[in-house]
Amino acid sequence: MSEYVRWFEEISHVDIADVGGKNASLGEMYRELSKEGIEVPYGFVLTSDAYRRFLRVAQIDGRIEQLLTNFDSKN
Repeated sequence: MSEYVRWFEEISHVDIADVGGKNASLGEMYRELSKEGIEVPYGFVLTSDAYRRFLRVAQIDGRIEQLLTNFDSKN
């Protein structure tokens, strides 16, 4: 289970692919601003692998892929 959870203190901008940009920024803020005495709430994020596993286990990944096949992003 811990492979799907990352704590703020463990993540930075180099982890964008695993946790997304906003979560990586939260990790950066926690790590850097806490040292300066600025209070940033502690927390964790779920990885993109956790999200993909959820889609697969819930058996909705195929349906989403099917819906996106006909999606017109310009309309």
